[in-house]
Amino acid sequence: MRPQFWSRYTLAELNPSEWEALCDGCGSCCLIKYIDEDEQGNVDEDFVEYTDVTCQLMDCATGYCRHYATRQEHVPDCIQLTIDNLPNMMWLPSHCAYKRLYKGQSLPNWHLLLTQDAVATKQQMRAANVGVAGRCVTEIGMDDEEMETRVVNWVKP
Repeated sequence: MRPQFWSRYTLAELNPSEWEALCDGCGSCCLIKYIDEDEQGNVDEDFVEYTDVTCQLMDCATGYCRHYATRQEHVPDCIQLTIDNLPNMMWLPSHCAYKRLYKGQSLPNWHLLLTQDAVATKQQMRAANVGVAGRCVTEIGMDDEEMETRVVNWVKP
């Protein structure tokens, strides 16, 4: 990866490894959410509600996908964030590096690319109330009515 690529290049100029390195691994994009779109498919960030319910592939203890590399084989509608679909994904959490860079903001000060210390990053993320590890449940066996009762306020779009 190129030095400080996140501040020297546009998102469109990043190579695949740089693009992946932007992800902080919070798992928030894997939470099931209720999104209110207008007729054009645009999403107002004020009309997004996250639940604490995750995709069936999420390991809720660690906050990581069990099959990240092959996730779309297991869950065909799993989101693959790209430069092309990013403008339509402003429902991503406010700390998301992709969203922040797209909006001209800097990385969160706890981001691994800045700290270069995975342990410190995880501790700082937890202190900032970021991430699903230890506080999510799987969608397996959950009906829609129960899911509707699981809206949380610890993820901010």
